[in-house]
Parts: sequence; C-alpha cells; structure tokens
Amino acid sequence: MSNLTIELSYALDTFYFLMCTVLVMWMAAGFAMLEAGLVRSKNTVEILNKNALLYGIACVAYLLVGYNIMYPANPVSSVIPGLDFLLGADNTIESVTAGGDDAPYYSNMADFIFQAVFAAATMSIVSGAVAERMRLWPFLIFAVVMVSVIYPVEGYWKWGGGFLDELGFQDFAGSVVVHMAGAAAALAAVILVGPRKGKYGPNGQVRAIPGANLPMATLGMFILWMGWFGFNGGSELKIANVEEANAVAKIFVNTNAAAAAGMVVAALFARTLFGKTDLTMTINGALAGLVAITAEPLAPDAGTASLIGGVGGLVVVLSVLALDKLKLDDPVGAISVHGAAGIWGIFAVLISNPDATFMGQLIGTAVTFAWMFIASYIVLLIIKATMGLRASEEEEMEGMDVYECGMEAYPEFTSGK
Repeated sequence: MSNLTIELSYALDTFYFLMCTVLVMWMAAGFAMLEAGLVRSKNTVEILNKNALLYGIACVAYLLVGYNIMYPANPVSSVIPGLDFLLGADNTIESVTAGGDDAPYYSNMADFIFQAVFAAATMSIVSGAVAERMRLWPFLIFAVVMVSVIYPVEGYWKWGGGFLDELGFQDFAGSVVVHMAGAAAALAAVILVGPRKGKYGPNGQVRAIPGANLPMATLGMFILWMGWFGFNGGSELKIANVEEANAVAKIFVNTNAAAAAGMVVAALFARTLFGKTDLTMTINGALAGLVAITAEPLAPDAGTASLIGGVGGLVVVLSVLALDKLKLDDPVGAISVHGAAGIWGIFAVLISNPDATFMGQLIGTAVTFAWMFIASYIVLLIIKATMGLRASEEEEMEGMDVYECGMEAYPEFTSGK
C-alpha cells in the first residue's frame, strides 16, 4: 500500500476508535440515570454525585498508573505486570507508514482513552449495588484503589497479554473482564455494608423499595444500550477495510439482537412469575442481554445472539430473586445484570467460538472473580475499619442527600410548598 493509503486507514481506524470511546463515555450518563431512577428521592443527589465523581476519579487514576499496569511496557511476568506512570509518546509517521504486521494502525492515545472509559464503566457497576447506604467518600476512596490497581491487574491477565490470555481464555469485550469483575467487587461491598433498613423482614420476607423515577431509569437503560454499540463495536479495534467494516456491522446487529431478546424474555418471564410486567425486570433484561453478548458479539449469527441474550434475560430474573433469598440487597440489580449474565455470556462463547474451551473459560472466570472479590473485600474492610462504610441509621432514614451533599434532588416536592 502507498503511504497515503496507510495514513488514511490509520486516520479512519483512529477516528472510529475515538467515536466508540464517546459512546462508551456516554454510558456514564446511562449508569447515572438508571441508578438515580431506581433509588428513593432522598438519595438521588448522592448517587448522582457518586457516578459523576467516580468517572473523574477513574480517568485520573487510570491515567496516572492504571493503564500502565494493564498494558505494561516491561511486565515482570505473565501474572505480575510492570509499574509505570503517565503516558508515553504517540506513534510517529515513520512507524505508521513502515508497513508490516507490527506497524500500528491506530493512535496510542485513542487506545488509552478507550480503555479509560472501560475502567470507569467497571467502577460504575459498584455504585448502584451499594446505593442508599454506603457513604460517598469511602466509596470514592475505594474507586481510587480499584481503578488504579485491582481492575488493571486482572485486565492485564487477559487483555494485556498475561497468563489468562496465554491460557486461551476468550472474552471479546469484557463479559467477565469488565462486567463480572465489577459485579464481584460490588458483591464484596454489598456483603460488608449490609442491606438497607427495612428491606428484609424477620421471617424471610422481601419488602420492595420502589425507585423514585422510573422514567429516568428507563432513559438510563436506553443510554446504556446506545453506548454498548461503542463498547462492543469499538472492541473490534479496526474498521478501515471491507472485512473489518462487515465485522463491525455484524457486532452492532448481534449486540442489538441480544438486548432486544433479553428484554422481551425477562418481561415475559416476570409476567409468568408475578402476574404483572415488572418494568425493572424489563430494563434489567435488556442490560443482561447486552452483558451476555459482550463476551463474543462477532462469531454468532443474529439468531444465536438472540438466544444468548434471551437466556441472559432469564438468568437476570432468577438471579435477582436468588440474591433476595440470600438477603444480599442490590437496589438496581447490578450484581445480577453484570455478574450472573456475565458468567452466562462467557460460557455462551463456547457455542460459536471454536477457539474457546470449557476449562479456559472456567479458569478465566474463577480467577477473575476470586481476585476482584478478595482484593476488593480486603480494601473495603480496611476502609470500614478506619473511616467506616455505612451511613448511620439516622442518616439512612433521613436520606443520603442532605447528610452527604447538603441538598435535595426535588426540593419543591419535599418542602411542602
């Protein structure tokens, strides 16, 4: 190819990567709207603050150290990554136009920012699971550690060329590396902070605590659905030739098909179980379908993708009910959506990807869960011992907004005026 053709291809791949980054960044708004809609009005400002600040903290932490742990220039071993700070220089014109298999085909800076918004998405999973009772600043301190070290280490094991990648563990865009990883950290936090007051009765009763703004939660779901096209589509990394363009189009189709099937199946299953069409199950069914297809959105055909997403819709409903039986309080269903559906999705890879093996998928899932859960539990336990994790009973009763943020989300409705 001529230098002009190479440069145009590089520019197109970089531009596509950056546009997908914008879509994934927009998922931060989706998480914020979803979670703000599913909590009570007295906790709305605090959960919005969590989502806004965790995004900023994630970007800073990942820039300073996280990216270089996940993609080290000089790894110690396939288990232990290297340690470096900030970013190096971008690709030179000479390195791009040299051609050959080793020539870069997109900007290093595009790769960094794409990975940074993935890191923020992983942390966003935790915020919803501990909503309405975990204090703001202990949560943000945990976010620093998780995005700086905990998440990048397991990301290195797969996407940075570590031992899980060498083992043949297949996870295209992160059903386990991102979604189940975030859910494992969320589970550790949920266990340590305990359930909301009044959620569970003395004889095993489960009391519903409705969210304050279901239109907002529904908007959040559609924003996340939109962002997922960048999440999965961007993970193809290239688009500047016919084969790659077709691959990206197929990923978009499969991503959409899985979400649609997950939504419909969850709604039908919920209606069968409860006699009513529960909107929260409809929302989480779509998200579970998206999580499930994320592990392999390219290899299956659209019918198989629909099947994978549909099973994800079943799995999330069953998981929500099971967690309540175990008295693990997750106000937005984050552990079920990202954890249970993520595990299903990683094994669904076996349906369409001949390079995947059952043992490879099992070991990758187990190792990732163990690392994320244990490391998160230890860090959260230290934070709990030093500054506490949970709001007081009085703060929880009155709402996190006033105590943590000094304001209310809907003052004209709560002031009596």
